[in-house]
Amino acid sequence: MKTIIEPFRIKVVEPIRMTTRAERERILAEAGYNVFLIRAEDVLIDLLTDSGTGAMSSLQWAGVMRGDESYAGARSWYVLRDKIRELTGFEHVLPTHQGRASERILFELIGGRGKIVPNNSHFDTTRANVEHTGAQAVDLVIDEGKDPRSKHPFKGNMDLAKLEALFERVRRELPPGGTLRDRIPVAMVTVTNNSGGGQPVSLENLRAVRKLCDRYGVPFFLDACRFAENAWFIKTREPGQQDRSVRDIVREMFDLCDGATISAKKDGIVNIGGLLLLRDPELVRRADELLILTEGFITYGGLAGRDLEAMAQGFEEVVHEDYLQYRIRSTAYLGEALLRAGVQIVEPPGGHAIYIDARHFCPHIPPAQFPGQALVCGLYRHAGIRGVEIGSVMFGGGGTPPPMELVRLAIPRRVYTQSHIDYVIEAIGELFARRGELRGLEIVEQQPSLRHFTCRFRET
Repeated sequence: MKTIIEPFRIKVVEPIRMTTRAERERILAEAGYNVFLIRAEDVLIDLLTDSGTGAMSSLQWAGVMRGDESYAGARSWYVLRDKIRELTGFEHVLPTHQGRASERILFELIGGRGKIVPNNSHFDTTRANVEHTGAQAVDLVIDEGKDPRSKHPFKGNMDLAKLEALFERVRRELPPGGTLRDRIPVAMVTVTNNSGGGQPVSLENLRAVRKLCDRYGVPFFLDACRFAENAWFIKTREPGQQDRSVRDIVREMFDLCDGATISAKKDGIVNIGGLLLLRDPELVRRADELLILTEGFITYGGLAGRDLEAMAQGFEEVVHEDYLQYRIRSTAYLGEALLRAGVQIVEPPGGHAIYIDARHFCPHIPPAQFPGQALVCGLYRHAGIRGVEIGSVMFGGGGTPPPMELVRLAIPRRVYTQSHIDYVIEAIGELFARRGELRGLEIVEQQPSLRHFTCRFRET
């Protein structure tokens, strides 16, 4: 059948408070035109993020009740550890309270002034954690990944020629006796590529990155927050992969890398939790020490036993192919409808979100006046929908506009029905017809790092 249904039934519901446009106008102004500063109860449809906002299953909630809250060696830890070993093949599994904690531990250990960390595209916290150590975060996504209209099936791919050129340039700069790993402690690939429209990375590209890293002696890591969604795209888009199971593809993805940071709040389908996966025994030893210092003991990592149980079950459910088919198709449903309405998005639709091209939507607003943020404010004002800007506010703090001005509509897992998404489609279509009314913004307060979370604006 052509209709793909949700592979679950709804058992518990949460009411939505309906607001008026006048209320939203006041709320928006009080929040300084930053939707991060709006109370969640004042949002009708919340597409700010897919991180930690999913609905857990009955088996995950059953796991919550089974949680062993012992400080060290809790049974719940071994349940999670065994599931991650089965899924990824990694023996050394470090739990953390979320993905950015895994990033902080990793880069505190391997980062430092003068070092370079290449990635297809660093997301905001990854970049901040790299740069906090004094290292340089470099984005090397393929050119098609910077073009919203490109139909390339794997726009998240690392540009191999640029990665090799970086390796060669840095190698020529090394002092006598120096190694490339001294300057480039790791090469990363983010799957799927969150900053670039939720676009996947092909298995062919991951294999090629692995070969380059082997040739130059550089460790290869994944930012694997959405590894299962990426595996589904490999299965459905990459030649020769259609007959493989998602589990098999996931295992190969992890077999290719030396380590991974994971926010379980995405493809772990939990509200809190993360992982740091490592192979190097010396790095494991140092990471364990830092984990104990900052997160908690190595068998709980800042989490309750109930969280470990829910994570273990979530990592099982996320590789179920009926779930992934529903997840990816429901996201595409939103993207295809917006394209039919004339709204340009990053094509083809990504896995966890739809990214609107704000430059196309707001051609009258220059990058210096933040067209993406103007669209975010307009969408909340018009319909109570909360998205997030991924453009000059998030990545333009250095004064150079990023390649794309985007608004991300991230879809929480197993939360909204088709009628909710139809409401979003209708609202964006109405706003698009009146897009000339949208006004630019200027920042009146900001932090030096990760300013998009707390800065305040005024309309111009």
